[in-house]
Amino acid sequence: MKLHIGGEQPKEGWTILNIAPAPYVDIVANCVSLDMLATGSVETVYASHVLEHLNYKEELPRALSEVARVLRPGGELMCSVPDLTTLCWLYSMPHLQTRQRLAIMDAMFGGGDHRVGLAMDFLEPLLVQRGFREIQRVEPFGLFKDFSDFRILGMLISLNLRAVKA
Repeated sequence: MKLHIGGEQPKEGWTILNIAPAPYVDIVANCVSLDMLATGSVETVYASHVLEHLNYKEELPRALSEVARVLRPGGELMCSVPDLTTLCWLYSMPHLQTRQRLAIMDAMFGGGDHRVGLAMDFLEPLLVQRGFREIQRVEPFGLFKDFSDFRILGMLISLNLRAVKA
């Protein structure tokens, strides 16, 4: 099984899990609990711009533990989140106009529904603690029409990661 968490488009070969029901959604659930999936039953998990909606103290670690549980050994997590490091750097540029700063703020806070800013130095240890290895930053995935390739002022603002379950 290939699991697309937060998916909004059907794609052959992918099972879509989303918190909201829709015609294309196979599983209606929150990614913090994947009880409906057997341990080791998933080959690949893809989550683009989903994890930032979770609180970083409880929900995010629990969701990553659940992803690790359902992935088979050697299975792959591909995730994309707004890159807080890049967004902070962009926001600090002194020459920006108000509309440009607002676009950056919207990417950071998702119109108010993002609960956490994420960066590699925060995510990597969480993934290692859950048994992932070969954690690397990668270019946009190009699998779905999503935010993994989103740019502001020409800069990629998505932190795209690949991690392999040990």
